[in-house]
Amino acid sequence: MAAEKKKRRRSEDDDDDAALPFKNRLKPDSVILQILQSFSSSSSAASTSKTLTLSDLSLSTTCREVADLSLTSVQSTIESLVLKIAKSILSGNGFSFDVPSRTSTNQLYVPELDRIVLKDKNTLRPFANVSSVRKSTITARILQLIHQLCMKNIHVTKRDLFYTDVKLFQDQSQSDAVLDDVSCMLGCTRSSLNVIAAEKGVVVGRLIFSDNGDMIDCTKMGMGGKAIPPNIDRVGDMQSDAMFILLVEKDAAYIRLAEDRFYNRFPCIIVTAKGQPDVATRLFLRKMKVELKLPVLALVDSDPYGLKILSVYGCGSKNMSYDSANLTTPDIKWLGVRPSDLDKYKIPEQCRLPMTEQDIKTGKDLLEEDFVKKNPGWVEELTLMVKTKQKAEIQALSTFGFQYLSEVYLPLKLQQKDWL
Repeated sequence: MAAEKKKRRRSEDDDDDAALPFKNRLKPDSVILQILQSFSSSSSAASTSKTLTLSDLSLSTTCREVADLSLTSVQSTIESLVLKIAKSILSGNGFSFDVPSRTSTNQLYVPELDRIVLKDKNTLRPFANVSSVRKSTITARILQLIHQLCMKNIHVTKRDLFYTDVKLFQDQSQSDAVLDDVSCMLGCTRSSLNVIAAEKGVVVGRLIFSDNGDMIDCTKMGMGGKAIPPNIDRVGDMQSDAMFILLVEKDAAYIRLAEDRFYNRFPCIIVTAKGQPDVATRLFLRKMKVELKLPVLALVDSDPYGLKILSVYGCGSKNMSYDSANLTTPDIKWLGVRPSDLDKYKIPEQCRLPMTEQDIKTGKDLLEEDFVKKNPGWVEELTLMVKTKQKAEIQALSTFGFQYLSEVYLPLKLQQKDWL
């Protein structure tokens, strides 16, 4: 009877291994934890070395960077600018704004810093010109609104800012773009302007931090996690016993890992911006990396846009290259899902998607980017993606079971140190 039960149990275990490919390759958690401990220690040691800045380099091109300024500094800078404009008008010369150009031709990738920076080219935005009169009016209005915020010492969202003058702004993308221009003109970070985006990113796992004086324990935030505060200046006192930070592209994958409490099995902090990275999540990720000295592993879709999202966290976006020093997190490892994983983990054909012409073009464009060329592993993976013309989402792993991501795929990746 006992022998029969043992045989049946062995048969059930074999069925589980067949249903969960590669599960039999997993070593005990204690072995994987030792690997992670070693990885975390080496990453922490590397983080203690001095971080290079633009001023440390002798670049042939002059580049500009912004800094965190106090509200009084922002206020006085705006007042000086307005005084200069008033003098220009009174002298009969009219007025124009000297705005740093944020076009792609004025961007520069610096390999030593592994991020995109803004060069020093400016463009004039004259009021007495039909083509730029509206934009210069919007610029003046945004400066006025920022000055009010400085005087009152309050924060507003970008949406609030837009609704102060809907007829002038017409569309929020226009007020948002000019807000970045103003930040660049004043030489300060966007958070220095007291204008924030709505909460988007969330964090869960082995992290405790203070939010405006309240202590937050991210292991007790349930499945949804803690919303990342939009004004990062109120975040402090970060403490953690995590071994790494897991950066997740999609909300669906984040929920799976949070519900399975993956962070308890392998001590980590899980963070997501639910798609395109927002400023608050990028600032929060960098703050965790710098203060906790933890390695960052990224889990994104196996498509060109997944790699684009990863590059925004790591190297910065061209739209906000003027603030890349504060918004980028150096040395993010690409854990998955990579193009080579589709065959390696035997993802069925019905779970793969054909790449569109636009996908292929985006992939080829990425291959021309300097920050991709710098990493041979990225080039190899991206070349494979473009060649096979196949893409897949993280959820493709659910074909082997809804918990395959947390039970097999990620533990095996960590065990094999399979990241780029």
